[in-house]
Amino acid sequence: MIYLTGDPHGNFGRIEEFCGRFKTTKEDIMIILGDAGINYYGGKKDRKLKEELSTWPITFFMVRGNHEMDPENIPSYIESSFLDGTVLIEPEYPNLIFAKDGELYSFNVDEKRKKVIVIGGAYSVDKYYRLSKGYRWFEDEQPSNEVKARVEMQLSHMNWKVDYVLTHTAPIRYEPREWFLSMIDQSTVDNSTEVWLDTIYEKLQFEKWYCGHYHGEKTVDKITFMFNGFKALGE
Repeated sequence: MIYLTGDPHGNFGRIEEFCGRFKTTKEDIMIILGDAGINYYGGKKDRKLKEELSTWPITFFMVRGNHEMDPENIPSYIESSFLDGTVLIEPEYPNLIFAKDGELYSFNVDEKRKKVIVIGGAYSVDKYYRLSKGYRWFEDEQPSNEVKARVEMQLSHMNWKVDYVLTHTAPIRYEPREWFLSMIDQSTVDNSTEVWLDTIYEKLQFEKWYCGHYHGEKTVDKITFMFNGFKALGE
């Protein structure tokens, strides 16, 4: 089975409980829609978490979030093949897989091959708070121009038609303003990624679009926001 959930931020307890309840194996895939939090500290604490997760009966397929390092810029990650696309892995943790931004993957859903595009990254609305407190903030948190070009090229090759879209944030027209933090001055927020995703949304034919980032759950039209809950891919 292929499942999805939202941002763990390094706290995988609910996923451990899920794996136990549904008797998963490493043949099953858990898609994390960003901010897994396994590349946050960049040292011993990250390795300890990865060592634990590597023993779990599940394969993690992770979209890059904003509160974590981009695995494309971490020397220990290498490119590998998975589901007909390029992914990033550390060889010692083969079940902890990061999707490469702009890659297309083929997922088997209900015995049908479904084409999936992955687009990670977002802006941290708490950027200035983090900087003032000395917390980690990652300069490469948003998709670069190179990544955007890669996405658009891939979709052009697909005649702008895929089955599912996996992103961290959402097209700006679907921003859940009711979840915005009242202490954040929205005029300081860089929403260029959401604006760009909206141009993708305008042109793209797709069945379903899943995202995390906003720490809430709802479905509007074909866009599903996920946080602590779980769904099967295609649900």
